[in-house]
Amino acid sequence: MKNLFLSSAMAFTLLGLAPVIGTGTAARAQSAYDAQFADYPTYGGDDLELTVTPDATSFRLWSPKAQEAVVKLYDNGHTGQAYETLPMTFDAATGTWSAGVPKALYGKYYTFQVKQDGKWLDETPGVWAKAVGVNGKRAAIIDFTKTDPAHWCCDKGPEVKNFSDVIVYEMHHRDFSVDPSSGIANKGKFLALTEPGTTNADGLATGIDHLKELGITHVHILPSYDYNSVDEANLPANQYNWGYDPQNYNAPEGSYSTNPSDPATRVREMKQMVKALHDAGIGVIMDVVYNHTAENDGSNFELTAPGYYHRHWDDGRYSDASGCGNETASDRRQMRDYIVNSVKYWADEYHIDGFRFDLMAIHDIETMNEVAAELKKINPSIFVYGEGWTAGDSPLAVERRALKENVSKMTDIAVFSDDIRDAVKGHYTAAEDRGFATGKPGNEETVKIGIVAATAHPQVDYSKGNNSKFPYAASPEMIVNYVSCHDDLTLTDKLRKSMPAESDSVRQAAAKLAQTIVFTSQGTPFMFAGEEVFRDKKGVHNSYISPDSINAIDWNLKTLNHDLFDYYKGLTALRKAHPAFRMTTAQEIAKHLVFDRIDSSKQPNLISYSLKDNANGDAWKEIKVVFNGADHAQSVNIPKGNWLIVAADGKISPEGLLGTSKGGRTEVAPYSALILARE
Repeated sequence: MKNLFLSSAMAFTLLGLAPVIGTGTAARAQSAYDAQFADYPTYGGDDLELTVTPDATSFRLWSPKAQEAVVKLYDNGHTGQAYETLPMTFDAATGTWSAGVPKALYGKYYTFQVKQDGKWLDETPGVWAKAVGVNGKRAAIIDFTKTDPAHWCCDKGPEVKNFSDVIVYEMHHRDFSVDPSSGIANKGKFLALTEPGTTNADGLATGIDHLKELGITHVHILPSYDYNSVDEANLPANQYNWGYDPQNYNAPEGSYSTNPSDPATRVREMKQMVKALHDAGIGVIMDVVYNHTAENDGSNFELTAPGYYHRHWDDGRYSDASGCGNETASDRRQMRDYIVNSVKYWADEYHIDGFRFDLMAIHDIETMNEVAAELKKINPSIFVYGEGWTAGDSPLAVERRALKENVSKMTDIAVFSDDIRDAVKGHYTAAEDRGFATGKPGNEETVKIGIVAATAHPQVDYSKGNNSKFPYAASPEMIVNYVSCHDDLTLTDKLRKSMPAESDSVRQAAAKLAQTIVFTSQGTPFMFAGEEVFRDKKGVHNSYISPDSINAIDWNLKTLNHDLFDYYKGLTALRKAHPAFRMTTAQEIAKHLVFDRIDSSKQPNLISYSLKDNANGDAWKEIKVVFNGADHAQSVNIPKGNWLIVAADGKISPEGLLGTSKGGRTEVAPYSALILARE
């Protein structure tokens, strides 16, 4: 049944779906169901689950309606019977059960078991397990101070003054390193990102050196907490999963460690990965999936406080805005505290620099604002963003959801722009559909919405937007721009399916144009690992359980498509060097970004604009940006003057060393960007 659950879940949930709007009736249904939890006490102490001192081990479990509760102690993390069962004592004021022993139990394992409504539920490691045995069924007691790498006390990620300064690279541990062409020893492991000097067969950098060469600022790593679908006791079976099936939210995934049987190894190696990336000047963003659990009744939440942590409809059915069979109830105090304290734990213990929230609109706005506020206290540079949509209806009222349309009600939080994604490359649901960058007219105004980061702009007509009809972002720092990610077709596969008669050289021209739009637009640019070498997944759009032959990046592509890689590298360098592409307020954008008048009925797939008056303190007085998504050359009028050519016909030079132009009527090659600058 586990595989059936995952296939239905992942096939529906992880597709970058548009927001699903709920109803007032749904909101009232939630209120009726919630009434049963009104008298539940909540507990905000920092000693939930486990506390270890040199002379004592203490356990505390929140389970307000349990009739009895016990702790079972084990010598082994996977097999064998409990060597001792500890009865727990209830505190009605806090709703918690507690027990303890007068010694440190390092090296032991434990589970909780509660009796509710006259029935003993299955054992669980609890919801706060921070170290676990193989397959996460038993929590482990380890000394976390012994898991810190050398100089961990001084470790810190890059300073981020503005979200628009971040350049995100989304990757999966196995995809990035498992192929033989990677030259990496610890394939598919946390430690893969700690290996300097790795190359493909032609001596081109792979691994962490590739990331440094590319110039991105942050890696967004797909779920790295302990998830449900991979059998850690049988890794030779070579199982694969994206990891959007959460089991233990606060312990690292064992299959990414070199020894899943040792709970401390997975902790230590994840920290080593973080430190190696930090030493390379790269931040680490963790993909978090607090919106649902891998199991329903069998989840750790349901085995400790049945009914509370998940939302239900008034008839008792699990609500399912995740498309995975359930959704969590962030609007309930104990669940909200759980999410907030969990991300704080990852930021503190693992020095994580950012969090990407899967299906963030399942959570309520108040929870997300509390998440961001608490994280900023730990590290002002932490970047929080997420998918501003759900995959189904929810009992949570629409106005309370962390939807992209509600992002202006949130602080220090960004959402993905499906506007720019679908307008540039074609709609994600139709493989053959083209977009602005691949010759389909009618997307010009929606691309402009992406360029101004969904902020109010006097020259952008939102009534013509394909996805959004109003400027929903109060600031460009609320928007993450992208054309592809782990969901759906890779950009390469999308181009091959939507441009079947063209050659890969033409498709790469379109890819360069698409990414130039992303990297020069206001907001935060986001790219999918391997796009820079024209990585594909053989046309598989939902590869969450596909084998390595589908998902792994072939690093020989870096040799084959080195011109494309150099172009991506140029885009990151250009964006870093020129703050005009990184404005921080809607007012700045409206003042300094000026679109040229183009009649789209006569010149479709053509956009031209200027960044004027040393925008955002840029050294260049004016930057002219022109996008031609047509399959033929088109001409634009460039003001007369001395211009540096920064990008033209698939070539880019961040320093403007491609040559000079005197302006006037200028031809722009098909499927290409023209960028000019003058001081």
